[in-house]
Amino acid sequence: MIPNFEAKLNEYARLLVEVGLNVQPGQTPRINASLDAAALARLCVSACYDRGAREVVVDWRDDFVSRQRYLRADGAVFSEFPSYQKAKFDWFLDKGSPNLSLTGSDPELLKGVDPARIQAADLAAGEPTKPFYDAMTAGKFQWCVGAFPTLAWAEKAFPGKKEEEAVDALWDAIFSVCRITGDGKGVERWREHVAAAARRAKTLNDCRFASLHYKNSLGTDLTVRLPDNHVWAGGSEKSAGGVEFVANMPTEEIFTAPRWDGVDGRVYAALPLALNGNLVKDFWLELKGGRIVDVHAGEGEEVLRRSIELDEGSHYLGEAALVPYDSPIRASGVLFYNTLFDENASCHFAFGSAYPSCVRGGEEMSEEGQKAAGLNQSINHVDFMVGTRDLSIVGTTHDGREIPVFVDGNFAF
Repeated sequence: MIPNFEAKLNEYARLLVEVGLNVQPGQTPRINASLDAAALARLCVSACYDRGAREVVVDWRDDFVSRQRYLRADGAVFSEFPSYQKAKFDWFLDKGSPNLSLTGSDPELLKGVDPARIQAADLAAGEPTKPFYDAMTAGKFQWCVGAFPTLAWAEKAFPGKKEEEAVDALWDAIFSVCRITGDGKGVERWREHVAAAARRAKTLNDCRFASLHYKNSLGTDLTVRLPDNHVWAGGSEKSAGGVEFVANMPTEEIFTAPRWDGVDGRVYAALPLALNGNLVKDFWLELKGGRIVDVHAGEGEEVLRRSIELDEGSHYLGEAALVPYDSPIRASGVLFYNTLFDENASCHFAFGSAYPSCVRGGEEMSEEGQKAAGLNQSINHVDFMVGTRDLSIVGTTHDGREIPVFVDGNFAF
């Protein structure tokens, strides 16, 4: 049993609600959580009401039910998206509801499921939910992703441990990387962390890079052009209503968007990717003129290909994020098999949609304007990790100066 567990769990719930979502009086937060996360979700509900929430709505899900559906439901249902589900997303969007997602599913929940079913379900949900997720990525309302351990996830992250020991070990790792100690000061520590990230983002913005060149011993050799008016961000962001929030808990990244048509070369994954209930391992992507033109994986290649084929925008990159190799998450020595954590242990890219805030004024642009400014458009957004101990990143400015950004896997400044 973890010492002071209840105090740490309460501190974590407060952190998610007060710093992650920053719930404001009169708002109607939505919490998306598994039944396994009931204890944490309930604490978050209480914390939301403590902040003056008008109402808190919880969307429950269940891993067993999800897997059974993908294995046994009539194949036609995966090409359908019920009107009541769309109405729900539209309702939350109309309310401007802060959105908290608690992740923690088995990384291989859908192993053995026909990848075509997964792809069909993603496509069916894409257009009906697009207004909601477009508004979310544009910061129209606060949102945050947190986590809770499930037994299946814990056993994957800590193989060889007994069930209770594995879950405790995963909780301990989550608390540690989220700066939770049980002393009740997690919120204060996170505000300091957010301020430090803002200072680093400013340094990158002051450089005004035209491109970045990535290289390491895995074989990555990639040139990434950046939009002329790109913006680096990290730590926290502000909603359209001016409310500061932290979208990922934890977060160590400073990120921007590549120019959608400006990426050339090959990039190798440094860590496995948990994708659509499957693990994708030992993979690389080849890009020309921004487009993914070839892909190979030692495991899970079909799942990866299906995700890249989801729509035209999935063939292009939408995010470039810088994370030092010596980040607290990497230093923990834990491979989480969960993108929320593993992306914050490693520099990463995402194929699919870009965040509008990654170019100046992007939140107010039309989709056509965002595309013209260099931002990719997609119903997809899949992060994959590329950072290694020997990763080199060199930035080139518009006047041709070369400035080291990463040396031996860490920031050069």
